Amino acid sequence: MKIEEVIKATAPMSLPKKIILNIMYTQNVIGESFSEIAKAHDLSPEQYNVLRILRGQKGKPANMCVIQERMIAKTSNTTRLVDKLLLKELVTREVCPDNRRKMEVAITQKGLDLLKILDPVVDNHEAKFCNNLTEKEQELLNGLLEKYRNA
Repeated sequence: MKIEEVIKATAPMSLPKKIILNIMYTQNVIGESFSEIAKAHDLSPEQYNVLRILRGQKGKPANMCVIQERMIAKTSNTTRLVDKLLLKELVTREVCPDNRRKMEVAITQKGLDLLKILDPVVDNHEAKFCNNLTEKEQELLNGLLEKYRNA
């Protein structure tokens, strides 16, 4: 469905405006779908992202700055997210021995186990949005989005 039909536009739009609206609308569709997946496991998408970042540390703890710079949504309150994950026993948080002003966060086995459950569900979610694109179209779309974002 064309973006004009989705938003029921009554006036012509410039191509740049259509692109922006298409990206924003597509992000919302994908985001709402992913939120349902995360919600089913008592997580927010941002909490899932923190767990994913910590798993990528391969057993080494990360400080809040490292987590924040790797977040997809840079406006997320990392401290609040970590606090919620602590309550669920999905992460641990300790004072850094080298710098007592820094907090180090690590994923727990419970957090790793939850990600193992979520991995195939997330893979299916991602594949669902690419099912109607060939591999070449997926590569082209990815390249175009990177080029567009870095303008």
